[in-house]
Amino acid sequence: MKRHHRPFFALTAAELLSISGTRLSALAIPWLVLSVTGSPVWTGLAGLVEMLPYVLAKALAGPLIDRMGARRIALVCDGMSAFAAAMIPVLQLFHLLTMASLLPVVFILGCFRGPSDAAKQAMVPDVAEQGGLPLERVTGVIASVERLASTFGAAVAGALIAAFGPGPALFVNAVTFLLALLIVSTFIPVVSRNTVLPPEKRAAYLGAFREGWRFLRGDVVLRATVLMVAMTNLLDQAFQAVLLPVWIRQSGYGPEMMGAMLAFFMGASLLGAAMAAVMGEKMPRLAVYTVAFLLAGLPRFLIFAVNAPVLALYAVLGISGFASGFLNPILAAILFERIPKRLLGRVTSLNAALCWSLIPFGGLVGGLLTDGVGVDAALFVVGLVYLAVTLSPLFLRGFREIERRPAP
Repeated sequence: MKRHHRPFFALTAAELLSISGTRLSALAIPWLVLSVTGSPVWTGLAGLVEMLPYVLAKALAGPLIDRMGARRIALVCDGMSAFAAAMIPVLQLFHLLTMASLLPVVFILGCFRGPSDAAKQAMVPDVAEQGGLPLERVTGVIASVERLASTFGAAVAGALIAAFGPGPALFVNAVTFLLALLIVSTFIPVVSRNTVLPPEKRAAYLGAFREGWRFLRGDVVLRATVLMVAMTNLLDQAFQAVLLPVWIRQSGYGPEMMGAMLAFFMGASLLGAAMAAVMGEKMPRLAVYTVAFLLAGLPRFLIFAVNAPVLALYAVLGISGFASGFLNPILAAILFERIPKRLLGRVTSLNAALCWSLIPFGGLVGGLLTDGVGVDAALFVVGLVYLAVTLSPLFLRGFREIERRPAP
């Protein structure tokens, strides 16, 4: 391994570990709540309690990342995330796990996961520059690693939950955060672009936050993609946090089936992201972006709504997953090439937080719909809304600017 490539490989390894653990908790916590309460609404509420502080903390962390350095923020937050994840099985071990004790721990987990994810994202341009690698290739590889981690995490999560229960499975989540912390602290340099400003030149927190907000609000491309991704994330969260677990239980399957389905989807997404990493610079961005969203959305909801055979479910999940793999490399390249380096931490944090801003309500929406009209009708309704959102690039002016790459 070339020495100047070490930070890049370290970042990809840390992402692999932390995302695998996050995928595990994303399955274990809803299944734990659904097993304890049997209520889709409580399951959605647990997702709200975790994701709302995640989004807020991610948005507010931007100026701190620019001031203190992405590496330092990632280390502190990964350590606290490991502590919070380990608390859930400890509470269960001592028979203290109730909704009253679970929700505060889930809240703390969300508070520290958000800044950690934002800090790792802010490291991407640095490791690309240090390794002399094209930005779109790096974002494609990072997206592929994300899909690989999600595939592995979902498969392992289903097996662990089935074998040991959701509480003990969360010990693995804590270990992955600790390993990510160790890799970042060992192989990513202490001095980075985010820490070189002298104190007298560092903007006050609120001023820095406002500067990042003004830039994001003023960029027509980023504004359009944020609105669209926020809506699709809401609907994806409704599917993953409530609709899919309820459908799995009502169909007589166990958590291993849910893990296998999500792993298959993410595995197909990994192939798409890998292809995007190789071909990213040659692809027509807007056409690929629009078609990928159309394939990734509506078909996935409809095939579950009609209770199709299992083989048909996997076929559609494979197509949808493959298409979804092209999205994040395009979105990440657009983001990084439009943001000045001095604003990178605060703008990427705000962008990510806004994209995730509706996720806290996705589980609640899914739970209320499922309680009101049943899971099949809820899947159909959510799928139609997804279709309407994914047609927006054909009509909104901001998306037409996606093809234009700004000058350095």
